[in-house]
Amino acid sequence: QVQLVESGGGLVQAGGSLRLSCAASGRAFRNYAMGWFRQAPGKEREFVSAISWSGGSTYYMDSVKGRFTISRDNAKNTVYLQMNSLNPEDTAVYYCAASGFHGTELAGLRYLDFGSWGQGTQVTVSS
Repeated sequence: QVQLVESGGGLVQAGGSLRLSCAASGRAFRNYAMGWFRQAPGKEREFVSAISWSGGSTYYMDSVKGRFTISRDNAKNTVYLQMNSLNPEDTAVYYCAASGFHGTELAGLRYLDFGSWGQGTQVTVSS
C-alpha cells in the first residue's frame, strides 16, 4: 500500500486555475498508476484522469479534456492535476488514488482497481 495526501484545493472563480498535488509515501511510487477522482454532493464518484506508472499514457474524462493536465514526478513521489478554465460543474472533492495496474489502457480502470486513496481536497468554483 501507498499513503497519499492531496493538497492544492480551494475556492476559485469560473475561468480560473488550480493545481492539485498528491504526495505519496510508502512503497515505490513508480510502481503505481495514479488517478484522480472527484465527487460532488449527491453525485457518484467520477473518474477524472489517470496516468500510467511510467507517465507514458494518460486518460481524461470527456468533460475535462483540453482543460486538465495530469503529470507525475517519480523523483518527488508526486502526481499533479493542473486544472484550467474551471467552471462551477468542476466543484467537488477531488481524490487521488493509486493502482497496481501496469497496462496502458487507463480508460478501462474503475474505482475498485485503485487500492490506495487520499483523504480528498475540496475544489469550489464560483460563477
